[in-house]
Amino acid sequence: MNDTRVFHTINRLTFGYTAGLIPQVKKMGIEAYIQSQLKPTSIAVPETLTQKIKTLDTFTLTPGQLYKQQQRLIEEAKKLKLESKQIQKIRGDFERKIRQHAEEGRLIRADQSPRQLEEVMVDFWYNHFNVNGLQGGQLKLYFSSYEQHAIRPHVLGKFRQLLGATAKHPAMLIYLDNWLNTAPGSPKAKGRFKGLNENYARELLELHTLGVDGGYTQADIIALARILTGWGVPHPRAKRIEDEDGFDFESDRHDFEDKVFLGQKIKGRGIEEGEEALDLLARHPSTARYISYKLAQAFVADQPPESLVKKMAKKFLETDGEIRLVLNTLFTSSEFWNSDVYQGKFKTPYRYIISVMRAIGEVSNFNSANGSLRQLGMPLYGCSSPDGYKNTQDAWLNPDTMIRRSSFAVHLSKGILHDKKPVDTQKLIETLGDNFSANTREVIDQSSPDIKSALILGSPDFMKY
Repeated sequence: MNDTRVFHTINRLTFGYTAGLIPQVKKMGIEAYIQSQLKPTSIAVPETLTQKIKTLDTFTLTPGQLYKQQQRLIEEAKKLKLESKQIQKIRGDFERKIRQHAEEGRLIRADQSPRQLEEVMVDFWYNHFNVNGLQGGQLKLYFSSYEQHAIRPHVLGKFRQLLGATAKHPAMLIYLDNWLNTAPGSPKAKGRFKGLNENYARELLELHTLGVDGGYTQADIIALARILTGWGVPHPRAKRIEDEDGFDFESDRHDFEDKVFLGQKIKGRGIEEGEEALDLLARHPSTARYISYKLAQAFVADQPPESLVKKMAKKFLETDGEIRLVLNTLFTSSEFWNSDVYQGKFKTPYRYIISVMRAIGEVSNFNSANGSLRQLGMPLYGCSSPDGYKNTQDAWLNPDTMIRRSSFAVHLSKGILHDKKPVDTQKLIETLGDNFSANTREVIDQSSPDIKSALILGSPDFMKY
């Protein structure tokens, strides 16, 4: 079997090499490995990983459960007649616990889950539908649930389901202000709910579906904002069981007049208008092309071949946005297997740190891993703009990056991620398949043993995939 094709498969479908992964892929065969990754439920999750995730007790909570749990803590504090500063600390401690569990859960899965393509796609889609979980306010309460309930279940499913799940999650509704979006003149158009808010409608068109060149107009943005009036979050005092998902449609803030959106008449009738608009967007040719371009950019090249984008967009439209099948088209394409694209992508800080974790194989200090991400300019859940972190070389490759990563490589090789146990160089080379350029191999061979691991982790070869 061609080792180069094995390396390429691992580089693009996973976050990096682990001990034994190369022989595993060789034994399974590349095609069988790819198909198993496209069907993650067919891959058993180790019990050790399952147990680690279970210890993160805020990780699986719904928005409603998170809100109620925080409120219980605050009410108990009030009964004890604690001062407002102490109550604020209790609120903050709970939010910090959510953040810690979210970060650790993401890193553990990205590092240890055998369902690697699923983890790659969680990262891809969170960036595509980005919310800044570190922004403050209620976003600190809901961003983890956003990943677990709106993103993760749909990463290889239907795009329309993913789009709908993000559109109705309180993290998105709060982040892009649609919870304030109100029809002027409606019964509840008052105070901060006094008029249209176009923020979410604009980003829904520009970033989530059609793309900036997707053929929509300012009139379409306004029409979509009107369609989505009343899409918001439950009132804090609401106790209804249906509020568990954190979404509420408030008809008293909705614009019930007919609209024209993307050339289609949308009859004013309530929440169904929003669902119809999402249907139109999910099935639009511009969406098929935009999503296909971004996927091809992530898995093939920063400037993906137009021929590949067209093939993927065609499959997107034929399958009603079945992400798994669009990716299968990508992975079976001649463009994906063109040797010119091998080792042609530059690792983001996230991919770099996760690939180090997987290569060294004994990570116990996840706080150091996340601290490294912050210092490299890519804090988990902390992208401040709605377009998410970029995955292209021009966004991350600069002299400062290389200096920082080279410096980090020294600390990483000395064991900052695993109880200060120095990395075993020979095991590291075996894990990576001795897949180094002649120049890197020469530098490693001529160096003293105590810096070889640092040179490997800081090498140009390891920075690419």
